[in-house]
Amino acid sequence: MGRAGSTIRASSKRCAPMSRPRLPFPEPFLERLQAIVPAGRLPAVLESFTHRRPTTFRGNPLKRDDRALEEELAMAGFRLDPVPWLPGAWRIPPSQRRALTESTACLEGRLYIQGLSSMLAPILLAPRPGEQVLDLAAAPGGKTLQMAAMMANRGRLSAVEPVRSRFFRLRANLERHGATMVKAYRMDGRAVGSKVPERFDRVLLDAPCSSEARFRAQRPESWAYWSLRKIRECAHKQRRLLESGLRALRPGGTLLYCTCSFAPEENEAVVDAALARHPGELEVEPLGLELEDLQPGLDHWQGRAFDPALAAAVRVLPGADREGLFLCRLRRRSVPGHSVSPSSPSRKTTR
Repeated sequence: MGRAGSTIRASSKRCAPMSRPRLPFPEPFLERLQAIVPAGRLPAVLESFTHRRPTTFRGNPLKRDDRALEEELAMAGFRLDPVPWLPGAWRIPPSQRRALTESTACLEGRLYIQGLSSMLAPILLAPRPGEQVLDLAAAPGGKTLQMAAMMANRGRLSAVEPVRSRFFRLRANLERHGATMVKAYRMDGRAVGSKVPERFDRVLLDAPCSSEARFRAQRPESWAYWSLRKIRECAHKQRRLLESGLRALRPGGTLLYCTCSFAPEENEAVVDAALARHPGELEVEPLGLELEDLQPGLDHWQGRAFDPALAAAVRVLPGADREGLFLCRLRRRSVPGHSVSPSSPSRKTTR
């Protein structure tokens, strides 16, 4: 599905500028979004919150090959639209979503319903068969399953989830989809790095966040708990999770950090703090994405300057068929005499 350094491309006709929609979201959120997103792209981003997006899903090669799945679904009457930049993924009209969730293919784990942006993170981490990989915040398991398929069920994939209900949902998904090489752990991801330092070749951290990219104008519950305080609380937890993931990463290994939040406090600022704690030990890698409506990492936010290396991070702006997402890939360098730990020398994070 993809390798580190590979390029993912997509193209489509550009839409004509549209009038700014009136949205019911909190005014502070809209003001912050206006400061984050380039002015020329803001109308389309705001409009995306009102879209009824197509349902997207990917096939599960651990259960059935893509061609056989496509034939099975077409025979069942689904109007399949292949995703051009992601083999093995399809779109269907929103009206067919319920039928897909109730289909035999879905119930037996031959496919997994998942947002297109969510599928990017495993592709960019690029786990390989035989490696040791950590999914530090795994439930409900979509990215875990995608990585297990990419690894052809060979190697070791450790999936961590602390919440009891979500943990058992994760385990059920793993079993249903035939991901036999995955070991699920019910524990706090912030403790993993100290328990198994320098064990993993690759780490995925899809960090719990304020979920701003999932706001929907038609669903008030999607933003009911949003606040600046929640952003700060999420950022505090994200910094500790990222530190844990880095400690669990072997020298030379790769970590992919992502959130579905627009907030720089949860994105650039979290990674910037890690770079500050470990000078010379971490490298921000270019992602090689060539999808439309990408925005490079910010160089500052509210008077705080970020490490220039964060320009290589990417904010995927939301559109007609995908949600927003922040992505940053870090490689841990092999530095003699140094280890990724809280005791490493640090520099000031505000410059």
